[in-house]
Amino acid sequence: MLFSFLLAAGLQLSARPDTLKAVTVVADRGVVVSRTDTLTVHPLQDVSTALQQLPGLYVGDYGSLAGLKSVSLRGFGSPHTAIYIDGIRVTNIQSGQTDLGMLDLPSVGAVVADYAQNSLNFISARPVFRNGPVSGDVRLQYGSFSTWQPYGRLNFRLGERWSLSASAGGAISKGNFPLEDGTLRTNNDLRQLRGGLDLFGLLEGGDFHAKLFYNGADRGTPGSLDWPSSDRQKDRNFFGQFLLRKSFGPVYSLHLSGKAAYDKLLYQSEWGDSDYKQADFQLNSTHRFRMGRHWTGSVTADVELEGMNGNVYNGHRFQTLAAAAVAYASSRLKADLTLQYDGIWGRNAPSWNVLSPSADVRLTLVEGLDLVAFGRRGFRAPTFNELFYPGYGNPALQPEDGWLTDLGLDFRRTLGSWTLKARADGYYNALTNKIISAPTDDPAVWLPFNVGKVQAMGADLVAGFDYASGAWLASLTARYGWQRAVDKTPDSGTYGRQIAYVARHTAQLQGTLAFHGWTLGAQWVLRAGRYDASGPMPDYHVLDLTFDKEFALGGTCLGIHAAARNLLNRRYQIVSGYPMPGRNFTAGVRFRF
Repeated sequence: MLFSFLLAAGLQLSARPDTLKAVTVVADRGVVVSRTDTLTVHPLQDVSTALQQLPGLYVGDYGSLAGLKSVSLRGFGSPHTAIYIDGIRVTNIQSGQTDLGMLDLPSVGAVVADYAQNSLNFISARPVFRNGPVSGDVRLQYGSFSTWQPYGRLNFRLGERWSLSASAGGAISKGNFPLEDGTLRTNNDLRQLRGGLDLFGLLEGGDFHAKLFYNGADRGTPGSLDWPSSDRQKDRNFFGQFLLRKSFGPVYSLHLSGKAAYDKLLYQSEWGDSDYKQADFQLNSTHRFRMGRHWTGSVTADVELEGMNGNVYNGHRFQTLAAAAVAYASSRLKADLTLQYDGIWGRNAPSWNVLSPSADVRLTLVEGLDLVAFGRRGFRAPTFNELFYPGYGNPALQPEDGWLTDLGLDFRRTLGSWTLKARADGYYNALTNKIISAPTDDPAVWLPFNVGKVQAMGADLVAGFDYASGAWLASLTARYGWQRAVDKTPDSGTYGRQIAYVARHTAQLQGTLAFHGWTLGAQWVLRAGRYDASGPMPDYHVLDLTFDKEFALGGTCLGIHAAARNLLNRRYQIVSGYPMPGRNFTAGVRFRF
């Protein structure tokens, strides 16, 4: 472990230091002065590795490239954590969980974690043109377990204000990694193809972005070690969306977006196949009005229609969102107050109407030191599986109801070639009406009920520096998270125990050292104090190393990359029964022009 600390103390995964700052963003609820983290993404990173930089975040990873990957923030569960692509929400009304494996991570420039909105926003990288109207990015990576990952992107300049990007990539992996006893984790293969088109435009007083995206995957689902399976899963995901932001003079500006999505999931099992088809249509708008030098107001109105047809059951849902916000911004103080209404109506299903207030404040105490606080109500409607699944669903379920609060300090100061940064946050989240499975009058029959309660309190601490002088670049960031997310469900067998898989202690060290195109990086992560349904789980720590070198060839750039994951060969499980790979390697080349 000492070796891990020493290596990670001087190095970082990415040559681009992450940015830890609060920003004013436009989310689906209008103007928000939020506590956010903005993370850059290394070309060799997968989703789990990239998101491990956030102490209060839990990634549910079922092992290997093909395994399901979900995410939750600060003890609230994955259905409570909203996933966005370029500010437009990704939905799954069947299970409430978005599989992050569908995302086109090579085309992502940054990930914004918003703790007030309890969301992650994956932002597409904008095209860069060097020597002409066409530019490109071609990559080929090969890794352990016979894994190939090609990727290509072409960018076309369509005049002074418009550009078009076309990308395609995917993965082919046998995925049969060795287990601790020497046997192989089989039926773990993946064949995946992703492709996208992005149209970017600059308008007078605004911008425009339209996106088409397709993901197709065929993978094995090996089950847990105790219950191995030969099941297969096929995913097809397609969506088209647009985002328009425009100011119509000094008083009024508009934020308008829309989306149409279609998802198909086929699960093939020896017990019978399950086939689900989902459709989602969204139209979202925020209207902002400047009411003086320091004051703005906004009104948000969204509508969404979701439907699912399957060979097991069907369901449809219509949702509306309306919010009114007032915000104050000066050189020292930013604050807003929002009241949000959510209406949900289902065909042959329950309906709900919910009011949710929120407040956010950022106060500059002295230059470089800010006080940040927020509080908001958040709720989650039951998923279709929880409502309708034959033999299990309970149509009488109510939405889960929660409160999120945070109080923190931000410090940032530049001293010559050095930039110092630090952050401290304390938070308390409370969740009632949590949906859990419980026995009925017949002990053999279990149904979901609104009887669960969760209390999550914690602290996130971040400190580090960036250094730039001549050809030298260096940075170091240390993070620690303490989270006590406790089951407070009456008569629960886990009453008073940490919520399953949420780590009580998370520590991370991350650094980078770069000189004339040579970059060496490392990331060390510790997760401790975890439980599953049976009791305590083993603690684990993981060390990843990366190496990058870029060669300038006229107007082009050739890069070589290598990464060693889980270098210390720790055998660990994020989800019980689903082992993660041991030591593994990836290497690749990248050509940009």
